[in-house]
Amino acid sequence: MVDLVKVAYGRTGTSKTTNAMGMRSMQARVYEARGAQFILLKAPPAAGKSRALMFLGLDKLENQGVRKVIVAVPETSIGASFRSTKLRPAFFRDWHVEPRWNLCESGTEEGSKSQKVKAFQEFMASDDEVIVCTHATFRFAYDAIEAETGAEAFDDCLIAIDEFHHVSAGDDNRLGEILRRLLVREKAHVVAMTGSYFRGDSIPVLRPEDEAKFRSITYSYYEQLDGYEHLKSLGISYSFYRGKYISAIPDVLDTDLKTIVHIPHRGSAEAYGEKNDEVGRIIDAIGEHVGRDEKTGFDLVRRKSDGKILKIADLVNDNEERGGVKAALTRQITGPDGRRDDAADRDKVDIIIALGMAKEGFDWPWCEHALTIGYRSSLTEIVQIIGRATRDATGKAHAQFTNLIAEPGVETAVVADAVNDMLKAISGALLMEQVLQPNFRFYRREDGDIREPVEVDDTGTVHIGIKGLIEPPTDRSKAICENDMQDLVAKACQAMDRRTVADDIAPEVATQMVLTDIIEKSYENLSADETEAIRQDLAARMNIASIARKEAEQASSQSGLSEDPEELEQAPDGMNLINMVKKFINVRELDIDLIDGINPFREGFDVASKALDTPLLKQIQSAMVAQRIHMTEDEARTLWPSIKRFREAEGREPNPHAADPLEKRMAEALAYIRAKKAERLRSSAAE
Repeated sequence: MVDLVKVAYGRTGTSKTTNAMGMRSMQARVYEARGAQFILLKAPPAAGKSRALMFLGLDKLENQGVRKVIVAVPETSIGASFRSTKLRPAFFRDWHVEPRWNLCESGTEEGSKSQKVKAFQEFMASDDEVIVCTHATFRFAYDAIEAETGAEAFDDCLIAIDEFHHVSAGDDNRLGEILRRLLVREKAHVVAMTGSYFRGDSIPVLRPEDEAKFRSITYSYYEQLDGYEHLKSLGISYSFYRGKYISAIPDVLDTDLKTIVHIPHRGSAEAYGEKNDEVGRIIDAIGEHVGRDEKTGFDLVRRKSDGKILKIADLVNDNEERGGVKAALTRQITGPDGRRDDAADRDKVDIIIALGMAKEGFDWPWCEHALTIGYRSSLTEIVQIIGRATRDATGKAHAQFTNLIAEPGVETAVVADAVNDMLKAISGALLMEQVLQPNFRFYRREDGDIREPVEVDDTGTVHIGIKGLIEPPTDRSKAICENDMQDLVAKACQAMDRRTVADDIAPEVATQMVLTDIIEKSYENLSADETEAIRQDLAARMNIASIARKEAEQASSQSGLSEDPEELEQAPDGMNLINMVKKFINVRELDIDLIDGINPFREGFDVASKALDTPLLKQIQSAMVAQRIHMTEDEARTLWPSIKRFREAEGREPNPHAADPLEKRMAEALAYIRAKKAERLRSSAAE
């Protein structure tokens, strides 16, 4: 397995440090904004979003005239995060949910649609203050109550929507439509919470005019993970199999690690049998099935290597026993003092096998390895799965995500499709690398600037000076750079294809032409200066880590330092990302030409290619040549500066028969430019 992404963290321990009111830093940041009517919270798994909502909701109930708090989650298992919680004496009040109003735990949520709606209506008529339900229950109940008494029934209520990326601005998204009605009416309070503020498709979560009403609070993955006490590194890797994926399970599944295995979606190319049969084959690859634990419903499997009995939770089989398995997984094992017994809770289960479950909101802090089988088209899903492994826990030093995908080999029916799937899978790692970075803010650095070239402010935002950078010239372009970059990065990663990674693609084609195209399709009526400023910010964001890492790896190889995740913290300055960026920029100035000269897509492809043998890599490259994109005026214009530099450096023009694919492409661009020029001259002569 080859890691496309390797990140080391400082283990500062600040993520779990609480203030005098019992709040972590993210929660305190949210509480400071408690006066806002509409709040959008972007924070990673395990950051404490549910408790942040508790602090916020209690203040609104106590001090802001809010009558009720309605918490909506995408599935019942997530409802446990919002159960009654003791917050005193640090806070002025405990969070209390009457058991019958936690519809995710009371049993009502498992009932019919009419039972759920009736329970919700009874809550609204009661004097109680808090209800927890699913998104679906909230949608149905809202429709019923609006039809009966009008939308004013939700006035002075706080609507908290967890996993907010389920909302979309599309006209066919009912949750999004309800949200827009609440925003237009401006009588209810809204808190939207998500760990991945992009849907993975082309539809935005919120319309710009709606998002402008929200007070946005961002707590980055980097802030969260760098502040952990135990977890010190994360790796994201890809492994390839031939034939059926089950043949690769012994190589990629380390049964000494606490692991969540997600089998392929039904109907996908990787799924080769009935889902329960696939689970059985995975168990057979591990060892011998010897029974089932009566209390938990976990399968007991004797490992082949040493006879150890492993406990495996099967969440794929949707029989009546799955409810007991889910309950056993969410039930925390505690000691006599009521606190979690770490050793016993860790030993509770060894492996979880799932299909559509154990993703967003699923809390198993001991997970060390998330193994996903098959290509996932949704980048949001990949981010959510990786988030299962990035929780801090005693004795957990490293977390790993592995995507096991089909090798684009000769036995693949359509090689081109397999190559495209490979590129799309790699794009998920590129996106996660971006998600894991700190919040960056870039500014134009002039000669004689006395500011430090890299500074970190009190909110954890990293400010970096870049020579030649065009700063956003308008309020609109500035707002896009400050608020929309995560979504633009997601779109950029989804654009990864032959035109961004082939050998004959110049870096500037990716950083200039492709990124410009994405921005122009995302926003209407931007000026050329606005578009270019946003493009440069996006290119810098996508390349800054790659530039710094290359520099650090070169320094490590020269000094003999290991690149193993277990030893990264022994490197100078901890080798975490911010220190790598600081070290690089202190050695040489960062300018926009350097940024545009690196292709972030190609970097990821080159790393993944290390896992492929030479004949297969040649076949993949041949498939890319077969998908050759015809020369366009935009690409020729983008390549023109490179052609001029080539002529100056080599004293000749690019050779169309050169062995170097990039030189051949420049020659093709030059021929295109000359043909277009001749065409214009002929047209002029004919007039």
